[in-house]
Amino acid sequence: MRAMRASSSSETSRLLGMVTAIVVVTTLYFARVVFIPLALALLFTLLLTPLVTFLEKIWVPRLLAILIVVVGLAALLGLLGWQTSQQFVDLTNELPVYKKTLVDKIHSLRGPGSQRFNNATDTVKELEKEIGTVAPGSTTATDSKRTPPVLGSSPTHPLTVEVLPPTNPLQSVQNMLGPLATVGVVIIFAVFMLMGREDLRNRMIRLAGRGHLKVMTEAIDDATHRINRYLFLQLVINSSYGIVIGVALHLIGIPNASLWGAFAGILRFLPYVGPPLAALMPVILSLAIFPGWHHALLTAGLFVALELLVANFIEPYAYGMHIGLSPLAILVAAVFWTLIWGFPGLVLSTPLTVCLVVMGRYIPSLGFLAVLLGDEQVLSPQAQYYQRLLAGDQTEAKEVLDEFLEKHSLEELYDSVVIPALSLAEQDRHRNELDEATQEYIYGSTTEIVEELAAASPAEVTDVSPGEPFRLFEARNRGAAEVEVLCIPARDDADAVAALLLSQLLVRHGCAAQCIPIGSRVEMLAHVAELRPRVVCISALPPFAVGHAQALYAKLLAQSAKLEIIVCLWHFEGDPAKNAARLKLAKGHALFTTIPEVLQHMAFRTELTASGEKRD
Repeated sequence: MRAMRASSSSETSRLLGMVTAIVVVTTLYFARVVFIPLALALLFTLLLTPLVTFLEKIWVPRLLAILIVVVGLAALLGLLGWQTSQQFVDLTNELPVYKKTLVDKIHSLRGPGSQRFNNATDTVKELEKEIGTVAPGSTTATDSKRTPPVLGSSPTHPLTVEVLPPTNPLQSVQNMLGPLATVGVVIIFAVFMLMGREDLRNRMIRLAGRGHLKVMTEAIDDATHRINRYLFLQLVINSSYGIVIGVALHLIGIPNASLWGAFAGILRFLPYVGPPLAALMPVILSLAIFPGWHHALLTAGLFVALELLVANFIEPYAYGMHIGLSPLAILVAAVFWTLIWGFPGLVLSTPLTVCLVVMGRYIPSLGFLAVLLGDEQVLSPQAQYYQRLLAGDQTEAKEVLDEFLEKHSLEELYDSVVIPALSLAEQDRHRNELDEATQEYIYGSTTEIVEELAAASPAEVTDVSPGEPFRLFEARNRGAAEVEVLCIPARDDADAVAALLLSQLLVRHGCAAQCIPIGSRVEMLAHVAELRPRVVCISALPPFAVGHAQALYAKLLAQSAKLEIIVCLWHFEGDPAKNAARLKLAKGHALFTTIPEVLQHMAFRTELTASGEKRD
């Protein structure tokens, strides 16, 4: 009954979430007349707040500081618009000069090879004209030369009537003043938001926080920082982009190069559609001005090469660590917000999506937004490795380990990735979610991969495991046949793979270590008696192998009371003293949960042995 209630509650929660999402999207679409100015005003508020805050710090009153910033921004935009209009006027006056070159290029496209196609096109047009001038019932050529009948004179030649709606002067004025009214509303909203930004922030915290003041404060600070950083970086990158375009076009010889550079920098604020629009007019001008095709290709190549460089290298490096969005999320967000809000949605798509990702990070119920839209790694390396083995892709599984090994040591790889992945496999196995063939593939592939990694990786000494004691031990035991450390599995194949990892690391540090394969308890005890090691390490993956490790430890202790035994319960949580008491460890025996602990213990033990031999 509890399971049924939990399942019903989960389904109800999902249904409620879907209904809420549909209502929110519908509201955003039909109330866009209100939400678009608010969103634009909030964006301008975030953009202008640092300037207003700076003026306030130098004892300028807030209202005066806001007026200075707004008027200064309006004056800058007006100056840019005036300069743009002047250059457009100059360009319009020069267009007749470029007419002959453009006509010559059009004629050059119609080469000898297209003459047959042109003749066929002319023939088709003449046939269409003849068919249109002959009446449906005419049978003689003389009828076709008669005077065309007047429209409306007979039922076969009706008079075409087109009804035009009456012109509405108010509608024309509204279409013209609509964008200006939106701009005015945005400015008014931005001014009031700047004046009462603290009160607006407090109301948002009170509305959404519901007592979680710390979480909401962190969320607002995170979103504000990311959006401000994004806007600043976008301004720097797009301005530099426009400057480079303007200088390059000037060197190519395109007139009004500064105008096209400014347009390139401004239009690049529009994701995906801005750069092609910016390149359109300079390419057309290069076709019209220069007689050949060299300058046109050079101009088009300039835009393509620069856009590839900025979009694929500069922007991912600059934005990646600051906005927290994946490239696919940016593209999907641009399409989504453009569909519901049009052109303003395209401009606001990235900041709005950043806010959604931040909400997903701080609100548990919206965590799926951070997973779908964020750029953070959603699967840990051990989960990625295990998942690729489940998919039967050993090559990509090894790539996961290779990528981790680029920044970490082999010891960290084994302890932080491989052993936790084996624990995930053990959990699925005990839930009967892995068949026998999959188990054999996972453990066999892991054994092959770690042996290949151990052979390819150079032996190195870590900070946790000092190398000098191991080198002393290696010199003392060079040529000796006996085994110093014997690693044995507690129960199954996963324990055997973990024992193999430990023995590899011990050997790499100069210790005479060996690992025996999985077998019955009697067979493994016989191996121990035959090899007569000084130390035995029992490898066990908890929680299912703890009992087997305890039973094996008791058998080893009964077989040889002088044998030093180390029990390795990999990443077992809990108090070490209580766990050791549970296993009933004898004096001098130890319990460890990580590979670095075992290596450190063996290094200390070897150092004590070496110092004792020197005293003797």
